[in-house]
Amino acid sequence: MKKLLLFFALLSQWAWAQTPSIVNLKKHISVLASDSLGGRAPGEKGEQWARDYIVKQIVPYGLLPLGDDGYYQKFLFPARLNPHDSLGLGEELNGTNVVAYLDRKSDNTMVLGAHYDHLGEDGRGSSLEANPKGKIHNGADDNASGSAGLIELARLISSQNLLKNYNVLFAWFSAEEAGLIGSKYLSNHFPLKMESVKMMVNLDMIGRLNDSTLALTLMGMGTSPIFGKVLNECNSFNFKLVMDSSGTGPSDHTSFYLKNIPVLAFFTGTHSDYHKPSDDIEKINFQGESEVLSFVLKVLNKCTSLKEIPFTPTKTKANTSAAFKVTMGVMPDYSFSGPGLRIDGVTDGKPAAQGGLKGGDILMKIDHYDIKDIYSYMAILGKFKKGDKPFVSVKRGQEIVVKQIEF
Repeated sequence: MKKLLLFFALLSQWAWAQTPSIVNLKKHISVLASDSLGGRAPGEKGEQWARDYIVKQIVPYGLLPLGDDGYYQKFLFPARLNPHDSLGLGEELNGTNVVAYLDRKSDNTMVLGAHYDHLGEDGRGSSLEANPKGKIHNGADDNASGSAGLIELARLISSQNLLKNYNVLFAWFSAEEAGLIGSKYLSNHFPLKMESVKMMVNLDMIGRLNDSTLALTLMGMGTSPIFGKVLNECNSFNFKLVMDSSGTGPSDHTSFYLKNIPVLAFFTGTHSDYHKPSDDIEKINFQGESEVLSFVLKVLNKCTSLKEIPFTPTKTKANTSAAFKVTMGVMPDYSFSGPGLRIDGVTDGKPAAQGGLKGGDILMKIDHYDIKDIYSYMAILGKFKKGDKPFVSVKRGQEIVVKQIEF
């Protein structure tokens, strides 16, 4: 009996070592998304505490520090990157990437990244809350989920023969919410030969897998011709894979795609708590995140077993929110493949809410412009200016409803 109990104990320890630990994910997110860190705004003390926590976790894994100050890669960035930011124009803040390296003496390197900053208190001009003043935006999904997931990948990859024949650089980025500043800095001040990097994988908002749809968005799918086949072969988890071919997008993989590196970004989708104080740990799907990370590992092992990961340039998303003169105040469902743009939620006080649009509506037309998907929606927004009063058509259930909004 004692031998049998010992066998099961060892089997349990082996299983824990082989798979992403829900216990660990809960521990990491509970710290990173706690009120005590104040929302981890770039350059503030809460973000510094978060980076110190990440380093404390990864030190036992034997990863080499590749920053300019141990694991810390420090940089300055202008405080006022958002026109609604109350910080003084011209002031500079300190950002810090955490950079750790698993050296396997290979000619090939994989970069795995996630941003650990968020919006802090008041939302720093990026909150979608109607009245954000004085409220901590904890960012449990955005992006404590990705940061915690990357800590788990570091544990698993460093302790096992995973991604063999590849070196692995782990990077936790600062100032993503300020405009991908941290990842841009790392890609421009890379501590290794950039030509050794064969692929970059980004984890941003992987904590809210919908158990009903199992929708998982993959951005950057078109940046290498191998990705489509690999992703489908590795999908033993029955995820509904929503493929986004573009190498550019609103997260840190963009900085590496622009260096002609194949990229993949994993994303479980936006939700009504996005960029709001309500993005808290109670809403994280820990089992779902563990399964996403298992899928990531399977994809990485498959990619690194192939002879090469060739790069393919993709069509760039030219339109960004910075170029818009107007906003509707809707939260897109990024897992919806069209036609139209499915609205996950609307922001109080914005044109969509004032015009009577609701979460669940599928936006089909603005004025006479047909909406095919989120990208055509962004292109169409650029055609309007403040004060315009277009009619919009939405599919609500089985009906087409027409509303008028004012930008």
